[in-house]
This record gives sequence, C-alpha cells and structure tokens, in this order.
Amino acid sequence: MAGLQNTLNQPQLYRDEHLFIDFHQQAAVLDSQRMTLTRKEYDLLALLVRHAGEIVPREALLMRVWGYGSEIRTRTLDVHIRRLRKKLGVYADQYIETIFGIGYRFQPFHAPRFAQSTPEGRPLAVSA
Repeated sequence: MAGLQNTLNQPQLYRDEHLFIDFHQQAAVLDSQRMTLTRKEYDLLALLVRHAGEIVPREALLMRVWGYGSEIRTRTLDVHIRRLRKKLGVYADQYIETIFGIGYRFQPFHAPRFAQSTPEGRPLAVSA
C-alpha cells in the first residue's frame, strides 16, 4: 500500500484541540495529560495518526505493528484498539473509526461547527 511507505519527510508532531503526539519523543498527550501507553498501543496510535483520514487495512496494521502476516488470525488488533479507545476517553469515537470488514481510520478532532445567521435568517458563514 503506497500510503504506508516510510518517508524521511514525515512530520514529527501531531496536534489538534485535544491530542498532541511527538513522534520523535514517542509521547502522546491528551488534554494536557501524558497518556500511559504500552509500546504496541503507541505504535498503533502513531501509525493511525500518521495516516489520518486514510483507511488503514487490518492486514497492514498487523504487519506494521506486530509483524504478523495475513495468514495469522488474531484478535490482538481489536484488543489494542479497545484499549486505545478507553485511554482516549470521551474522544474515542471521534478519533478512531472502525471500517467494518476493512480496518480502522484515525480522524483528527473537529469541534462542532455552528452556522451563524444574519438578522434576515440567512447563514453568514458555515465552517466545514
């Protein structure tokens, strides 16, 4: 999968309204609190974040994080996703999306958007 190639020009930081990841320091911070992650939990989160918005197939995650080939049948990925979601707390469903039968997708946090109306009732602006 071309999108999962290692490159030297990958960003070293990820930041949104709640989550900060320093890939060089291998550290994740959620709402100003350092997350306590196992090595595999961090590797999984980092891989998903580096490919934010992309669907990452189960097979690619199992190969890149655990070194498992497609012939291996295991629930370890699902267990680690469940643990990551628990540690992401109220943001879990916003950040990690299950693509049934395919894999997972990390979605950057987006605050709710509200349309502002003019006195005439027409929207002034809508954030996307």
